[in-house]
Parts: sequence; C-alpha cells; structure tokens
Amino acid sequence: MATKIREWPENRNPEQNRAIPLSPSVEEGVLSQSGSGPETETTAGTRPAPDPIETGRALALADFSPPSVHVGERLIRIAYRMGIPASLLTTPMGKKARTRLLATVGNTLPGSRVAGTALRAGHFLVHGAKTPVAQVDYAGAARVGPPLEKVVHSFAWLTDLEACAPREQGAPVAERILAAWLQANPQPPGKPGKGPAWSLGNTGMRLMNWLVHAPLILSGDKAFRSRTLGHIAATARWLDRHVHRAEDNLAEVAGWCGIVAAGLLLPDGRPRRLYGEAGLLKALGELMGDDGGVLSRSPLAQMEAIALLVRLRNCYQATRRDPLPAMERVIEMLVPPLLALTHGDGSLGSWQGGWAVDAEDLAALVKASGVRARPLRDVRQWGYQRAVANKTVLQFDASPPPMPQHARYGCASTLAFELSHGKQRLIVNCGGAASAGGLVPVRLEQGLRATAAHSTLTLDDANSTAVLINGAIGSGVTEVDVDRKTLPQDNGTTASRLEASHNGYAARYGLTHRRILILRDDGTELRGEDLLLPSSRKAKRGKVGFAIRFHLGPDVDVALATDGQGAGLALADGSYWQFRSGAGEVTVEDSLWIDGHGRPQATQQLVIQGMVSRGGGTFGWLLKKMS
Repeated sequence: MATKIREWPENRNPEQNRAIPLSPSVEEGVLSQSGSGPETETTAGTRPAPDPIETGRALALADFSPPSVHVGERLIRIAYRMGIPASLLTTPMGKKARTRLLATVGNTLPGSRVAGTALRAGHFLVHGAKTPVAQVDYAGAARVGPPLEKVVHSFAWLTDLEACAPREQGAPVAERILAAWLQANPQPPGKPGKGPAWSLGNTGMRLMNWLVHAPLILSGDKAFRSRTLGHIAATARWLDRHVHRAEDNLAEVAGWCGIVAAGLLLPDGRPRRLYGEAGLLKALGELMGDDGGVLSRSPLAQMEAIALLVRLRNCYQATRRDPLPAMERVIEMLVPPLLALTHGDGSLGSWQGGWAVDAEDLAALVKASGVRARPLRDVRQWGYQRAVANKTVLQFDASPPPMPQHARYGCASTLAFELSHGKQRLIVNCGGAASAGGLVPVRLEQGLRATAAHSTLTLDDANSTAVLINGAIGSGVTEVDVDRKTLPQDNGTTASRLEASHNGYAARYGLTHRRILILRDDGTELRGEDLLLPSSRKAKRGKVGFAIRFHLGPDVDVALATDGQGAGLALADGSYWQFRSGAGEVTVEDSLWIDGHGRPQATQQLVIQGMVSRGGGTFGWLLKKMS
C-alpha cells in the first residue's frame, strides 16, 4: 500500500498543475468573500515557509540499532540472549541474589478516579460498563469483551486505584484481585496465546504495571509478598523467551518495555537490561514510520506507545539511570502526529477504531511525556492531513488502511473527514470499534469499522476496503494519490485545497473515488466535491448506487431545507451552519457516535444518495457558517 503526495515547487504556478479542476458548479465564486483569521497558514500570494523539523523527527535509522556499549557489555548481551542465566553473568562465583525490588517508581501518568472508585466498590468500570470483580474469570476461559480483558489482565486498573485513594486504602483491594488472578494463573504457560492473560501485549504491560505500582501489591504479609515477587521474576523470564512471538508490533514493544523495566528493578538485572534495550529499539523502529506515526494508524495505539515509554522512563529515573537517548527521541516523534488529530476542544478525532478521547486525558499524557510540540499539519506516512483556518479544524484521511499485520481495529475510512469549529464538532466519524465490549455491543465492531460509519462516499453499500473479523483488513484500497496546496484569491485571502483519490472500488466497479476539499482561511466555509472517474479507458456499462454520508456531531440539531437540497445545522454554541447539495436530495438518517469515554451516543447523519453511471459522476456540496 502506498500514499503519493504532490507538493508544488516554488518556481511553478500551482494553477497550471491542477490534477483535476473543480466543476463550474462548485468552483465559480469559491472564496469570493474576504476574511482572514489568526491561524491562517499563508498570506496571499506567497508560499508558506517550510515548518521547522521537530527535534524527534531527526531520528535516523541507525538510532534504532542496539545502543553502543563496550565489548564486555556486548558479550554479556549476547550470552544472555543465548540463555545463560543472569546470575552467572553478573556474579559467577557468588550467591544468587534473592528476588526483591531495587527501587520504588514514581508514576507520572494519572489514572481515572472514577474507575478507581468503582473498583473499590467492587466493580471494574470499562467504557461505562460495570463488571463485578467477583464474577471475572481470571483464567480467561470465559471470554469477555476485549476492553475488559485488557484492563484485567494488563493490570492497567492499578493506575486507576492509585489515583483514587491512599496506598493504605487501595492496597487491600489490589491484593485481593491479584490473589484471585494468581490462583487462576499459578505459572506461565509453555507458549504465548493461551488466553488473554498470556498474550504478549497484556503480559508486558502487566509486568510493567506490577513494577511501577509495586507498593499496592507488595504491602501485605510476607508469604503473599514472596509469592508475588516469585511470579514477577517468572513472568520476566517468560518474556525473555517469548517476546519475539508477539501478536503485533505494539505488543512486542510492550513486551520489551517489561523486560527492560525488570532489568532495571530486579537483582542481577544488568544482562536483562542490555538485552531488552537492544530489542526495544529494534521493535520501536518496526512500530512507527519516519514521521512518528505508528503503522497501525491508530491514535489509541499512538497513545499506548507513548504511555509505555513514559512508564519505562520512570523506571530509569527510579534507579538513577538516564533513559536511552534514542528512546527519548522516539517519544518526541510520537507526540506531534497525535496532536495532529486533535480538534478545537482538545480531544481526538475518531480514526482507526479510536474514539474522541477526552481532552483532559490527552493533555495529561502529553504533559507526562514532557514534549512541547505543535501538531503536524501533514503527517505523510501516517496518512492524516490537517488544515486549520481560524477556529475551524479539518482532518482528512488520505491514506490506505493499515496493513493487516499492523492493525487491531483497521477501518475502511479512506477519504473520510472530520470538521470542527471552536469546541463544536460538525462532521464526525462514528469511531469506537476498539471500545466494543463495553457499552458498545461486540456485534457492532465490524459495522463501526465499515466505510459507511465514516464521513465519505460508498458505492453499492460496499466497503472501499474489505473489513474482516478479528480486526483484519482485506483487499481494497492499495494506493492513495494526494495533492495539497494553498490557493491565493483575488481579494487577498487564501484557502487550503486538499485533493485525494483511491482505487478501492476500481476492481469491482471500474471507478476511482476522488475527493476535493477547499477550506476558506476564515474557517467559515468548506466546499467539497466527490468525483467518480473510470479507472480504465473502457468504462463499464450500467449504473451503481452511491451514498455520501456526513455523520453529525452529538450537539448538532438538523432541519431539512424545504427544497430537499440541503439542511440547517444548529450548534450548541448558538452558531448556525447551512449544508447545500449540488448532487441530489439530502436526507437525514440515524447514526451513532462514540464519546470521549468509549460510550455510544445517538446522533444523526446527512446522506446524499442515488444511482451513478459506470462512466462516472460529479457530486458537489457546501458547508457554510451563516451566523
């Protein structure tokens, strides 16, 4: 799969290089009104100066090679990888050290007080769904929703428990749940994948959480403390052997982070740390692209990767060691692409299984990372385009879906967009496939990953890329051609013009979908055009049904125009927008939007639908702020 991006050289006239002009019905009079906002990216008639390279983006491929160490440490690392016990490498003639923790880790990532309070009351609270602690099958034989499985078996709930109560009150709760888990999982299995408790991702995160939140689980009697420490050591040894068999790249990074944390905090850990650091850097190189976006294209995975590295940094600091410089640069790379998917209210857009993660949660993560950066406007390999005009934010998916081996909740969202104005969301995607199993029923997961769950065009109610079970993505979009430029206007204003096309429907219907979006520099108008073009010289005969969907934000009241060609949109902040279609009748249908806590909210969507010739068609539309 590939994304091609064209940018215009400074010595060429962009109007002479337009890949496809807008039809007169859409282009005539575009941006005829004056106006300029403080966030306009260019001034009239000039090309914007290139953005300065972010600190983290200077990371070279060589930085993902094993960290430079002297010959002795290199030999120790090789020997440990071959299976020689750490005690023989650190103290060949000495007594084996007893298992204990060498330091107490200060956690800088705050948890959810609400979830922690529910836990103290006897319930796991995951995306609004309560599950009694006593009813959870900790062995994992009785399958439950993936979100609950992850929270339970990764011990992510320890962070929430720490956030809601002093250690003296939280420790008894943590120890009761841990005792039940250890009874169901007395020892690691022979190989990974024996239920959710022993997936590599959950195991790596569990080991990390045990070490970071050790005061919560090691405050009981001596026998229980000894048993817990023994299980921590056994889990670390299990990860040493099986980390290469992770279910995906992010799970492997979690496994390596657990190994390095154990190498830092357990006795005789130097060989394990050296081994883990080399493996971690290699895994990070395979997790992300050159622009810092994870290859799964998921903002949730992006957040998880940042959180893992921040917790590992806390482990380094607890032992008074400096984190690997390359690891710090990776954190710097990961933050700006994530910020590119924020709206005016500071929360995230709904992409690739994610939902509108709350601004407070996102801000806490960025603060813990220590990175101060601007959102990336053009995240090329990650595939999201961002345009900001005054108070308006436009997010555009201009890339194929992620490869199956990278994605857990891959979505057929190519050429979908989201639009917000200030703190109000106008156009959204449904989002939330990764939250299925909480208040969102598991049976809805595939539907939330479908093209129709996103604000874009569909043909014959089919996905532009096949959506398969278990998060897999099939055939469909393999290439996206992207063109971005700034249009100067005669009245001295400018506009951001985004154009992209994909081949997801070419094999089945002989048509290529091309979308053009033009956002005025004052943020009050978005003009769009969806084109269906023959993918070969010889067009197929007949017609095929099409639908262009615009899922509306949760606080948008809609009223259809009397002529059936548009709708009025009233927002909670008192502003009023008008939607007009040049492509046929506009109807209103029910929709679903997953909020910042992974909970479903009933919303509505505007739909333009009809039949189009296999020879192609053009469908223009306008979204304009009236007051």
